[in-house]
Amino acid sequence: MPALSDRRSRKRLATRQAISDAATLLFIERGFDHVTVDEIAEAADVGRMTVFNHFPRKEDMFFDRDEEGREILRDALAQRDPGIAPIETYRLLAHRSIAEQRPYVEFSARSQSFIETIERSEVLKARARAIRDELAQVVTVALAECVGRDPADPDAYLAAGLLLAAWTVAFIQAHRTFRQSHDTEKANAVFLALVDKGTIGLKAAMAGTPYA
Repeated sequence: MPALSDRRSRKRLATRQAISDAATLLFIERGFDHVTVDEIAEAADVGRMTVFNHFPRKEDMFFDRDEEGREILRDALAQRDPGIAPIETYRLLAHRSIAEQRPYVEFSARSQSFIETIERSEVLKARARAIRDELAQVVTVALAECVGRDPADPDAYLAAGLLLAAWTVAFIQAHRTFRQSHDTEKANAVFLALVDKGTIGLKAAMAGTPYA
């Protein structure tokens, strides 16, 4: 039975990935707003209901790594070295993500097509803003829990909001840098420099709290 369950799980994940890949290709080629769910189902060779079984919303097919990002943010604090402050842990995560070439901080010709697709769709832009707010909530809870404070701790809310704001600016400016220079290393440097500057400000704002 475990083997059967594992096989079904792998098949389900493969189907989900196939749907996301087909959808993303169509979105990039034609624009998110001009692609229907029926067209995605046909391209992925699955039924319409299969698409909705895996992705309740059309935009979820585009932002299919959303949950992975949440887990990374949670795990960074859950597994942190007790000798390293939570805010510094997130700064180190940014540097490690660039060094390991994680897809969510990729600044390249391939990632530009992803960003341009978002910029052409009000629906995707709205979902991107919602995801940022949801990630801030994830970070708030993770910060509070890692130092034994209540999840509603105002300091945790402030720290998470400032951190996401800094990372958002860094992310946008790094993509702009690549768009202008076509230089991934230069874009990486811009991203990390802004994250580092934001961290300095965040540590100052959180001085006297267990987050800094």
